[in-house]
Amino acid sequence: MLQKTIGIVLHVLKYSDTSNIIEMYTEQLGRCSYIISVSRAKKSNVRAVLFQPLSIIEFEADYRSTVNLHRIKEAKIYFPFTSIPYDPYKSAIALFLAEFLYRAVREEIENQPLFAYLRHSIAWLDEQQGGYANFHLVFLMRLSRFLGLYPNLEGYQEGDYFDLQNACFVPMCPQQHSFFIEPADASRLMQFMRMNYETMHLFGMNRAGRARCLAIINEYYRLHLPDFPVLKSLAVLQDLFD
Repeated sequence: MLQKTIGIVLHVLKYSDTSNIIEMYTEQLGRCSYIISVSRAKKSNVRAVLFQPLSIIEFEADYRSTVNLHRIKEAKIYFPFTSIPYDPYKSAIALFLAEFLYRAVREEIENQPLFAYLRHSIAWLDEQQGGYANFHLVFLMRLSRFLGLYPNLEGYQEGDYFDLQNACFVPMCPQQHSFFIEPADASRLMQFMRMNYETMHLFGMNRAGRARCLAIINEYYRLHLPDFPVLKSLAVLQDLFD
């Protein structure tokens, strides 16, 4: 059955000399795998160059519930990027977030709020001229809401630790495990969680602080998502911003 939908590119794998496998998060089907024929011809209905990290694609595919790979018949850009592919910082952020989503978002069912959040966030990043250095941090913490992983921020008192494993503030250092952050970092967490895309430039954070926040977020997801790996693009992102 031919089906039209919109998808966000998460991962591209070379399958053979003539085809690639594309992992996308789609508006109608959630996470889904597709196969495309590789062609550089300008008149081709499906061009491999379209499928870049976080590209938003409008496409038609032959969807069959009995198979895991669905063949894309036609594809075109849904939201043309004006800056992400051409800005090294934005490109690094896109590469990192695409890999993060590829590992973290696994549901193969429709989730309109999550798709709308991803589409809005990607468009926002592409349109910004500056003030987006904290974008990936805010994006990942807000993503946790859609994955059922948002931390419990109630009851915070000055001097509390933050228990990463149980996702809550505690008055004393956990004794059963070592997955926690010290009071100094825990106090910044409350401030950090108040950020959004429009206000995050108002919160002062140096490179060391940004790297520390990213390490904490990555550890938090690793604790709460089965088989979540150390991401290859994390080092690339940190090196670029250093």
